[in-house]
Amino acid sequence: MAKDSQFSGGKSHLEMGSLEGRAVLQLEDENLVDSKHNDRRTSSMDATPQISVFDTDTDDVSCKCMWNSILRQMHIVLFSKKLNLLIPCGPLAMLVDTLTDHHGWIFFLSLLGIIPLAERLGWATEQLAFYTGPTVGGLLNATFGNATELIISMYALRRGMIRVVQQSLLGSILSNTLLVLGCAFFAGGIAHSTKDQLFDKGNAVMNSGLLLMAVMGLLFPAVLHFTHTELHFGKSELALSRFSSCVMLVAYGAYLFYQLTSQNSLYMPLAEEEGENDESLEEEEAPEISKWGSIIWLSILTLWIAVLSEYLVNAIEGASVAMSIPVAFISVILLPIVGNAAEHAGAVMFAVKDKLDISLGVAIGSSTQIAMFGIPFCVVVGWIMGRPMDLNFQLFETATLFMSVLVVAFMLQDGTSNYFKGLMLLLCYLIVAASFFVHIDPEAIQDKPKKT
Repeated sequence: MAKDSQFSGGKSHLEMGSLEGRAVLQLEDENLVDSKHNDRRTSSMDATPQISVFDTDTDDVSCKCMWNSILRQMHIVLFSKKLNLLIPCGPLAMLVDTLTDHHGWIFFLSLLGIIPLAERLGWATEQLAFYTGPTVGGLLNATFGNATELIISMYALRRGMIRVVQQSLLGSILSNTLLVLGCAFFAGGIAHSTKDQLFDKGNAVMNSGLLLMAVMGLLFPAVLHFTHTELHFGKSELALSRFSSCVMLVAYGAYLFYQLTSQNSLYMPLAEEEGENDESLEEEEAPEISKWGSIIWLSILTLWIAVLSEYLVNAIEGASVAMSIPVAFISVILLPIVGNAAEHAGAVMFAVKDKLDISLGVAIGSSTQIAMFGIPFCVVVGWIMGRPMDLNFQLFETATLFMSVLVVAFMLQDGTSNYFKGLMLLLCYLIVAASFFVHIDPEAIQDKPKKT
């Protein structure tokens, strides 16, 4: 009951915060109604009604308030962060693509243009989460946080760049589990250096289990391919990948159902009942835009990211040649860092506020969603498109993912974190980045024709 009352209290506060602007409009409407009522009484005496004049005034006031609300939201979304100074890089990338063939500049400008859009997408999701509650809000944050990677993957898959799809999704998992979580542990440990931060060990272990299940789904097709033990060469591997993808999608659906119906949700703070400190922090947070404003801006930002992603994907191969950087490094390291900008900032912010469960919900939850939903979804979409997208990520990539998931699972098993754990995760990510910088896919593997 205390927990429910606390939640309802926080909810009523958020509703009061979101209705603050409406109170002014309501007072104005009441004044207009009173003045209209008085004028109607005098007009009935003079037999000269003035209703049309007041209707026009009401319309003018409502239009003015609507435009003021739109301008205020545009200012909050587009001009409230210094990072938004990078937004013009998107149109510049389009201009360079139209006038020249410098793929290096097109890729670089598109990359810079997507960074603030990914951050704003995460911010708009957080605004919507104020109206949906912590559980649904956490799932929305993980979903739209991965929207950038999924959009880029769809464009690459449509162009037949299957290795780019596989490596970018793999890089997203590595980025979230090692870089984002490492930064969160490190920043939280520095901010609270006198104690170990606590998080829900049960939820962390469950997510580690899901990540290991995803590794198993990727490992068997790779082993089947490299041991040459397929029943039908070139077909069994693809069939197994599609079957495993369907199983992983079912498992992720069951996971979502569990999260939405369980009392012990991943996105609920562990120390929620610890009272006054949490209440004071909640009082400082209130939605900056309305519910429908959040939905509209989510749609606009997603569409704009989709447009820039097409330019980004088209320039990957040319940029690799122009900048002498392997495609594998671009796909595994650069693209996920851009796509995970929102999760990175959010996870670090919550860790500094000692809300480590929310940081885990963002970082590990996002990794779980890519591993159990994003990768299988791309396999199914490739199946529909007639593209031989499979779960054979090749031996080097699969081994990298397996070791990274094991490291993270060991870090999460005791339910505590500190800056040293964060530093170890960051150093592991540096090793992974260096490995992919010197790694090039053999042409025989990269260009090997696959049968559908």
